[in-house]
Amino acid sequence: MAYIELGVDELEYPGISGLMRYRPDTGRVISELADILLSAPHSMTAGDRELIGAYVSRLNECDFCALSHSAVAAAQLDEGLPLVEQVLRDPETAQVSAKLRALLRIAGTVQDSGRKVTRELVEAARAEGASDNEIHDTVLIAASFCMVNRYVDGLGTFAYDDPDVYAEAAQGIIAVGYATRLVPPVAQEQ
Repeated sequence: MAYIELGVDELEYPGISGLMRYRPDTGRVISELADILLSAPHSMTAGDRELIGAYVSRLNECDFCALSHSAVAAAQLDEGLPLVEQVLRDPETAQVSAKLRALLRIAGTVQDSGRKVTRELVEAARAEGASDNEIHDTVLIAASFCMVNRYVDGLGTFAYDDPDVYAEAAQGIIAVGYATRLVPPVAQEQ
């Protein structure tokens, strides 16, 4: 269980969902950023963007985020969970496009250190067809996942180890987004 009292049943609100209920003001900002980066209209599919987040979370050994975003990615990719598992094992041999592979290289580098991203990595992604916006958002997705991974693990939140739990939750996130699904509504003033 979490290192601090979250005021919620952590079995009902595992991982970041409990933290968002503990601090809805910060939770709303984090979840709105997630909606923008992961599900808003974009030249990259939502599944590919979720896959980047799952990959960074696996590199960070954040079980909750890796499992939850793997489930959301799998639900949105035609190849499903088998492709997600390939990427998490080794993106260099996974059956993804050359462009996505180049973006995953950038994301993995950001996870290690943003200062290690080089012009050569960026140019390689451009050579595979990545736009500046896709490169920008890949870096921001990777950086924001590093922050959230450390937030979730730094407070010792609960994570289920059953992938089926995350697969069910993924459907709700796909249907209504992160902000609507994870953060309680702000109380109306009377």
